[in-house]
Amino acid sequence: MGKKDKKSKTAEQKARTAAKQEKKAVQKEKKGKSKGSVDSDPEDVDLEAIRADSLLLFGGEYFNGASATFFNDLFVYLIEKDEWRKVTSPNSPLPRSGHAWTRSTAGDIYLFGGEFSSAKQGQFYHYNDFWQLNPSSREWTRIESKKGPPARSGHRMAYFKQYIVLFGGFQDTSQQTKYLQDLWIYDCHNFTWFNPTLAPATQKPDARSSFSLHPHEAGATLYGGYSRVKATAVAGKQKKGGTQGTRSVLKPVVHQDTWFLRITLPNLDAVAGTPPGVRWERRKKPVNSPNPTRAGATQVYHKGRGISFGGVHDVEESEEGMDSEFFDTLLAWNIERNRFFQLALRRPRAVTKRQVDERGAKKGRGKLDEEELLRNLAALEANASVKVTETTATQDEQRPEEEKRVAKPSLFTMPHPRFNSQLAVKDDTLYIFGGTYEHRDREYTFDEMWAIDLGRLDGVQEIYMRELDDWYGSEDEESASGSDEDDESVDEDIDEDAPMGVPLPKLEIQDPLENTSTIAPEPAETFESENSEMVVPDTRPHPRPFESLRDFFARTSTLWQGIVLDDIRIDQSSGQSVKELRKHAFDQAETMWWDCREEVTALEDEHDEAGIGEVVSIADRSQDQGGAARRR
Repeated sequence: MGKKDKKSKTAEQKARTAAKQEKKAVQKEKKGKSKGSVDSDPEDVDLEAIRADSLLLFGGEYFNGASATFFNDLFVYLIEKDEWRKVTSPNSPLPRSGHAWTRSTAGDIYLFGGEFSSAKQGQFYHYNDFWQLNPSSREWTRIESKKGPPARSGHRMAYFKQYIVLFGGFQDTSQQTKYLQDLWIYDCHNFTWFNPTLAPATQKPDARSSFSLHPHEAGATLYGGYSRVKATAVAGKQKKGGTQGTRSVLKPVVHQDTWFLRITLPNLDAVAGTPPGVRWERRKKPVNSPNPTRAGATQVYHKGRGISFGGVHDVEESEEGMDSEFFDTLLAWNIERNRFFQLALRRPRAVTKRQVDERGAKKGRGKLDEEELLRNLAALEANASVKVTETTATQDEQRPEEEKRVAKPSLFTMPHPRFNSQLAVKDDTLYIFGGTYEHRDREYTFDEMWAIDLGRLDGVQEIYMRELDDWYGSEDEESASGSDEDDESVDEDIDEDAPMGVPLPKLEIQDPLENTSTIAPEPAETFESENSEMVVPDTRPHPRPFESLRDFFARTSTLWQGIVLDDIRIDQSSGQSVKELRKHAFDQAETMWWDCREEVTALEDEHDEAGIGEVVSIADRSQDQGGAARRR
């Protein structure tokens, strides 16, 4: 009886062990399917790993010194075939850069926001649209939601369970660049956005963009970022016997702090649509953090680590420009230990002649033993010999195809220093796409992709690389370039340090606002063709979409006061006080605001449908936010 009980217990124990192993295998398989790379910096393009043999690339921008081009094409890179395929869809997002996208645990990919500017970068705007991409069919679906995040760029997204986490970014308005610190969570099951309200005394990360946001089994982790904060600087030289003047400036800040977002799932008996609980927890500064600090060092998630490459450190900003140092360092941030490690390439050991001879002898003995075994099996079973022959023939037919595959060149030096490159990881292989490098007043956009085996670190494999395109520059730069000899000497200096690469393909993409109505008056020639009478264009300021009367007058107050003064000179009327002058200017601005209300409302509806936020003119900006600061 005791033996039977013992046998039954042993059988039950084996059954339990087998069930546990099967459960672990299923969980591991699900984890492998759901785990992809969490996108890093979207300042140019976004690279995302899908399935077992594909990478996705969407959108981006390219600036050649004279004009900017934005893209909305979707490319799929088939790793095994080493092929790029362009996916066309009638229902794809509009051209943009600075967007963020991530996958959900179900495998779908979600995209939010981004920015677009005119070719001459005179006007730009942000998007607030939300999209879902099916990786299998590669079809886009826009998700309509009434209460969602406002338009932005430079934000980050990550996945947790059934939720999509969105944090930070920046908004450009007519007055300033506003960095954000709001947190949004999207429920993929109930199709609802949540904006968790935190207590006033609760700690949370400062406003920032271009940071790293990685998934975690209990929420998400955040590291680094970039922002510009207000600071006071000395204005001019101190006069004798007087005080020295000051002025308000925006000082760049590269963040190095680390945060953990703890997400608590709602109870099982909670009502459908109940938001999860969230809490920010500040962690210590990472050990061995990059020194000096650097912006644009993009990160990608891989097995509990954040793999980062490149970055830029701005030394100082003077009248001549900004001195910057670029990096080509590959680092790994261990999230649990909160420590950085440098990943250096390892050169393979040189194989001696003796080792080669020993390997050849072992291979020869193994071949003889295999032949002898095959002869014995052939003598015993005739059918087996037929199967072995067929298998061998099949292998011989497959070998030429493998030998025909051209081996990619491999280097033992990192790719050229850069920032804002895009990263993705598949099967322990890191893929580095694109990036930006600056030299003097020129900006280089790389059109190349590299692969690094994170397990072996035995070199950098070149997937493809093209030469850099010409830098055109602006008309002012060309007029001030000087003599031909000076131009040639400058080009020679630049070519010495110029990186090898090429800008993104130049595709003619139509401005998404080109087919919509605009507030700005059309040229007089257009009206002349339709009407016989000459129509004089209205040069007075016009309101913009989503601009209140107060904001409209704040932006155009000086122009309206000038119009009132011109009317006073023409009418030769008596002088007015400053208060009366401002009141008359406001009355005219208010009349114009209400006269254009119908047109502006129609344009606002079109912008809402396209997911476009406020349209900003760089000429109206009180402070310069363009150039390197925006790209950081």
